[in-house]
Amino acid sequence: MIVAMFPGQGAQAVGMGRALAERHEPARRAFEEADDVLGYALSEVCFAGPAERLTATDVCQPALVATSVAAFRVASEAGLRPGLVMGHSLGEYSALVAAGALEYADALRLVAERGAAMRDAGRAAPGAMAALLGVSDDDARALAQEAGEVWPANYNCPGQVVVSGAADGIDRLLALAAERGMRAAPLLVDGAFHSPLMAPAAQRLRPALWSWEPADPAPPFLSTTTCDVERPARMREVLLDQLTSPVRFGDAVHEAFARGAERFVELGHGRVLSGLVKRVRRDARVAQVGEPEDVEALVSA
Repeated sequence: MIVAMFPGQGAQAVGMGRALAERHEPARRAFEEADDVLGYALSEVCFAGPAERLTATDVCQPALVATSVAAFRVASEAGLRPGLVMGHSLGEYSALVAAGALEYADALRLVAERGAAMRDAGRAAPGAMAALLGVSDDDARALAQEAGEVWPANYNCPGQVVVSGAADGIDRLLALAAERGMRAAPLLVDGAFHSPLMAPAAQRLRPALWSWEPADPAPPFLSTTTCDVERPARMREVLLDQLTSPVRFGDAVHEAFARGAERFVELGHGRVLSGLVKRVRRDARVAQVGEPEDVEALVSA
């Protein structure tokens, strides 16, 4: 079974999707549709920047969804038929589009609102995030609790935990980590994502999410928030909880293997998720589709 997986915020880079759109009609149409739905030239921001505009949370999120959907459409035309879909945080919206549970235009509107809500929540309660490397999940939780106002945000793979919280709390955590010889690095984000500080964003996003009627996903959707295959009745609540709950990507990869995963294909810009899957299981088979040459490799695999 092939698992299609979709990256979240942090995977963006100026130029993403450009070559794919130049070479493949489905990708070009995906970006054109995004421009029409959002009312501005999102494609130009993806293809040419500036970087400051692309990394703004309210722009970055629809940009990543558009790039992932473009890649998925090209891969589908080339014969990709996943048996399961999953995404990292924001990537769950792309996964739901790929599964047919969420219309692409609705996804673009939802993530534009999601990004704006998260941006405003970050401004109202300044927060930060940091990655802890080579640290167990238990030690990461203990360090976050000791620092205060800090919570685990991403359990990405063995030895990589991202924490999130108040700016002062992250400063305290980084100082504690340095004292104890733990590897830690601050992340370039504009809020404490996947923490209780995002509660105002969740409250703002709720009406938009509840205006969506999820369809049955085909293939099934594996949530990296709950690490379970979710049905339509639960999807809105899962996407809402996602804002204040940790991403359990490593556990979700294990669940995908338990359900018969044989190969993971990352759709969109970059190879971050492929690297995490390999950290979860070294023998995992991974591939990416983000550039024209990736499509050729996928077809020949």
